[in-house]
Amino acid sequence: MIDLEKLESEFAELYQHQPQLFKAPGRVNLIGEHTDHDEGFVLPMAIEQNVYVAAGLNPNNSTKRIIRVKSINLNSSAEINLDQAFSKKNNWTDYIEGVARILEQKGFRLNSTDLLINSDIPQGAGVSSSAALEVAVGRALTEINRQPIETTKLALIGQQTEHKFIGVNCGIMDQLTSAIGLEHHAILIDCHTLENQPIPIDFNEVEIVITDSGVKHELASSEYNNRRQDCKDGLKILQQFFPNIEWLHELTYAEFKLYENRLPEPIVRRCRHVITENERTKQAAGFLSKKDYQSFGDLMWQSHESLKNDYEVSCYELDLLVDLARQRTDIVYGSRMFGGGFGGSTVTLVKKNHAAEFREFINENFKRK
Repeated sequence: MIDLEKLESEFAELYQHQPQLFKAPGRVNLIGEHTDHDEGFVLPMAIEQNVYVAAGLNPNNSTKRIIRVKSINLNSSAEINLDQAFSKKNNWTDYIEGVARILEQKGFRLNSTDLLINSDIPQGAGVSSSAALEVAVGRALTEINRQPIETTKLALIGQQTEHKFIGVNCGIMDQLTSAIGLEHHAILIDCHTLENQPIPIDFNEVEIVITDSGVKHELASSEYNNRRQDCKDGLKILQQFFPNIEWLHELTYAEFKLYENRLPEPIVRRCRHVITENERTKQAAGFLSKKDYQSFGDLMWQSHESLKNDYEVSCYELDLLVDLARQRTDIVYGSRMFGGGFGGSTVTLVKKNHAAEFREFINENFKRK
């Protein structure tokens, strides 16, 4: 938990004026993995951890447009001159500058602004610390400069930052969830239309446990882009048989099976994951709204197997966490990896009042393995 009064006082001591506070949460995706880049369906929810930004206009700098920014977590500071050309730094400041540059490209005129950032979202755990940073900084910059921004547009600016300044061709799920997340709700998002539907979660009956594997394999970013390209290549082949489709999610699994033998390996498995995962996600939203946790959990197990075998973004540590969860079906409805993969975390749906027991079981057995 971040001490917000301390954040305010540290800002005032650092910059010699008073800030406003902004925040944006991380997210966990309950189901619907690697479907957002196909503009399919996802079912994420915001988590309790946030990126916090203390922000204020620099009262002493009226001629140059400079963003002064410090990260408390990294104990690192930087200055970004908005009147000079962007120069990639390959560090955390690229996210800050990327958001600012995209805002300016969209017509927002930013003045000299001071930012102090702190976060209790774990980095590298797959809970979208970078998307929360983009949304929180985007909100702070627009509000401080008295140019408020619509929520969906803010999320899209975060996504474009990833594409143009970070080099990750991500979908919209992470940023949109951070921007619109609701307490005690998951959100079914159609990543094509950006229509979204809140799905209530009854935390009197279930608990959601995020388990960080503690590992992050280096190939995550490059392999993410490779799999996205595989899906594009598969779509081109399938369009020979379904000329009216623009996205894989427009196909049912039954339609896909008619022509899956026309796709080479591994493209056929990549496409099969995206198409079946879209179907699972829509079904899962219905089960969750009906409080059918057993059926929802069954789809979580299926999702992980698809991510492991067809999309091939799991790893030993994630598989071990899911296998351990399978040993506790007395208290567990379902478990799966989520996020980019090759490390990161799992999400597990646990019966009410059993999260502590599950946590103890996982800690003991994961370390032993």
